[in-house]
Amino acid sequence: MSFLFMMILTGCTSNDASKESSKKHTTELTISAAASLQDSLVDLQTIYKKEHADVTLQFNFGGSGALQQQISQGAPVDLFFSAAQNQFDALIKDELIEKKHGIDLLSNELVLVVPKDNEKKIHAFKDVTKASKIALGTPEVVPAGQYGLETLKKLKLWTTLEAKTVYAKDVRQVLTYVETGNVDAGIVYKTDALTTNKATIIATAKSEWHTPIIYPVGIIKDSKHMEEAQAFYAFLQSEKAMKVFEKYGFKGAN
Repeated sequence: MSFLFMMILTGCTSNDASKESSKKHTTELTISAAASLQDSLVDLQTIYKKEHADVTLQFNFGGSGALQQQISQGAPVDLFFSAAQNQFDALIKDELIEKKHGIDLLSNELVLVVPKDNEKKIHAFKDVTKASKIALGTPEVVPAGQYGLETLKKLKLWTTLEAKTVYAKDVRQVLTYVETGNVDAGIVYKTDALTTNKATIIATAKSEWHTPIIYPVGIIKDSKHMEEAQAFYAFLQSEKAMKVFEKYGFKGAN
């Protein structure tokens, strides 16, 4: 009886140890990514989990500038997926990302969106002066805001619109302001505009109006999970991943 009890106890202990070992071997990767990548990356998270059950992806979405600042200040991040080259290049310059572990992966377009009812009858960029309020990502930390500001200046509209501008922490907040009718127009990425039926795309900015919209991704030099980070970095460049990005409106950078 005593021997049987010991066998059962040993078996339980072995199972518990196995479970603990399994937990210990699960790696959590933290990816700081531009807010405009949220839908595509959440979709890819499901796909990646099926093939890498031992890796958990933890996303931190926000404006690229804010994310860059967090990484510069020591936030524990494994990969950075930016919506602009400036913020990415700053981390390379600060030696937080090695150039060989970074790539320009995606491109995007900038669009002007209005609420479904479009009460102000805005049908082109030149009509934005009719708006009482427009929404723009804060240019210093939100690349879409930077591109939007460049566009409005190029079209000589900024002097009229500066006082009417409501700033947002990222493109998703800009889109929300438009969807809810809190502003008469907003400038966002095409990929964000395609996610809603509460706002309408009424114009696309010409590429020569702003800096090229490129999304670089790279591995943080001090990642504590370099092997797993490199595997996910490679996956993001795969044909399977690119098809998902394209489904959400992105194009390859090259």
